[in-house]
Amino acid sequence: MIETERRTDMSKPHWRPARASDLPAISAIAARIHPNLPERPEVFAEKMRLYPDGCRVLAADERIVGYGLAHLWTQHRIPPLDGFLEHLPGDADCLYLHDVAVLPDLRGGVARDYVVAIEDLARDSGIATLALVSVYATRPLWEHLGFRPVTADVELRAKLASYGDGATYMLRGLAAHA
Repeated sequence: MIETERRTDMSKPHWRPARASDLPAISAIAARIHPNLPERPEVFAEKMRLYPDGCRVLAADERIVGYGLAHLWTQHRIPPLDGFLEHLPGDADCLYLHDVAVLPDLRGGVARDYVVAIEDLARDSGIATLALVSVYATRPLWEHLGFRPVTADVELRAKLASYGDGATYMLRGLAAHA
């Protein structure tokens, strides 16, 4: 009985730090989940190199079934889709969730677990705000997790256009959720 319980715990999906060796799985999941928003593996690799603490994979058994990529950034300045950051801003005032993607058959609360880990990381870094761009009608999910849409000015709307129809820039302050 104890051995069975151990196997069950190990097979339960869990977030762990992303490694360079996870890049092929991350790229394959991204291609499946975001076919209309392609990004090169080199772009993912750069995020992992620049801010490894924000980059996690969702592991189930020995498979990678999801990933989350986050990095320090500046509010209201959306990083370019499929573009290199080159460096993180010295005046970062938010932790930007670039992407959280989970294979459909393993969804159901795991995004929340990633966000909780990123909240802790932000607080430890002295950051009080999370930011993201909601795509593919995921806005209700993010609102459920405490994010609120930001009214986009002309410049922000232009940047959101590359993220597809219905893309919404969202922020979440951490003070109210501590």
